[in-house]
Amino acid sequence: MTQASSFTADVCPLKAEKLACFRGGRLVFEDVSFTLDPGQLLYLRGSNGSGKSTLLRLIAGFLRVQKGVLMYGDDGWWRGDAALSEAVIYAGHDNALKPVLTLRDNATELARLMTGRLVPDETLEAAADIFDMAHLLDQPVRYFSSGQRHRSNLMRFAYLKRPLWLMDEPTVGLDAENREALAGLMKDHLAAGGMIIAATHDPIGVEGQMLDMRDFQPDYDLEEGWL
Repeated sequence: MTQASSFTADVCPLKAEKLACFRGGRLVFEDVSFTLDPGQLLYLRGSNGSGKSTLLRLIAGFLRVQKGVLMYGDDGWWRGDAALSEAVIYAGHDNALKPVLTLRDNATELARLMTGRLVPDETLEAAADIFDMAHLLDQPVRYFSSGQRHRSNLMRFAYLKRPLWLMDEPTVGLDAENREALAGLMKDHLAAGGMIIAATHDPIGVEGQMLDMRDFQPDYDLEEGWL
């Protein structure tokens, strides 16, 4: 695996206190609080629309914190939004791959945008091998199946070295062999001191805490309004 080196000296706890988020004038969730320490995994559970993806996007910095506090720091020292942004790798439902580029070129461009550096060929090839994509590195993504695109998306967790992984439904479209590969990659990352927040309906086979987003949905009735 490519995540063998330790993050212990660099990673800080992530703390959320009474987070709330509004989308389109609707309160999606409120009073979300948790602490995630180095080496820990937090699963987000809940039905569709309960706010799992929204919370991940908020932590990733795609949405503004409207209420509550999100802290990335230790010993009372908050490192700020920039430090949190630089700690995160996010993979959501949209694969963010450019169809006209090869998988290798897509990965190289993403690494350049996120780190300012090129990813070494051996690192990229090792990451591709985890999800059985090495033979497709030089193929244009437009020829990939939906499953191959999803595995291409997951590869970033192996070739980008960042401590906080945000994963939205990472098991979708994966067969048993690739689910096992994903679980192994996650275990290695946690053992190195990294942190993971994963929104999923499916068991992955990696031990972690659970946050049920249904516990943070507002009391609202479509006919009566706020209760």
